[in-house]
Amino acid sequence: MAGRDGRVRARGDGPARARDPAGPLHLSYFTILSNLLVAGVSLESARDPERDGPRWRVVRLATVASITVTGLVHWFFLRPILDLEGGSYVVDKLLHVVVPVLALGAWVVAGPRGQAVRSAVLPSLGWPLLWGAYTLVRGLVTHWWPYPFIDADALGWGRVLVNLAAIAVLFAVVGSAFVAADRALGRRAQAPTA
Repeated sequence: MAGRDGRVRARGDGPARARDPAGPLHLSYFTILSNLLVAGVSLESARDPERDGPRWRVVRLATVASITVTGLVHWFFLRPILDLEGGSYVVDKLLHVVVPVLALGAWVVAGPRGQAVRSAVLPSLGWPLLWGAYTLVRGLVTHWWPYPFIDADALGWGRVLVNLAAIAVLFAVVGSAFVAADRALGRRAQAPTA
């Protein structure tokens, strides 16, 4: 997400934000963590397609919801303000568009059905809430923020907390939508064909 000088460029007259002092793959980027979750869950699902259980259902729902929210937040809030070029542009599209679309498509096609359950929605929110808490504490210490909508130095704490609450609601809505879609896809798979 950086121009040639290593700074994130926002379209318009706004200032460039400095890169994360820990490097471009720092764990403060929710995008990186969501993509790692997709990779880990995909590998485990390939290794053991029958894996199930209450904890695994929470992990799977958190993963598919996280990568979906990653794509949505990027598309509607971050993409319009980014001015990327070269390798940064390619990586941005892979992490924010290609992986979310492929992960969603794989979930729709391969399931497995019956694992997205209502009881997993609330626990699956623990993961983004932990990320938010970590990022806020780290930002207090470093004054570096991975995304403009949680930049407490620029926006103030009230606005940042409202933004994070809105994202938590988005996670709950997306998780609930996956539960409903899982049921619908499960019914369709079980319906007799004429």
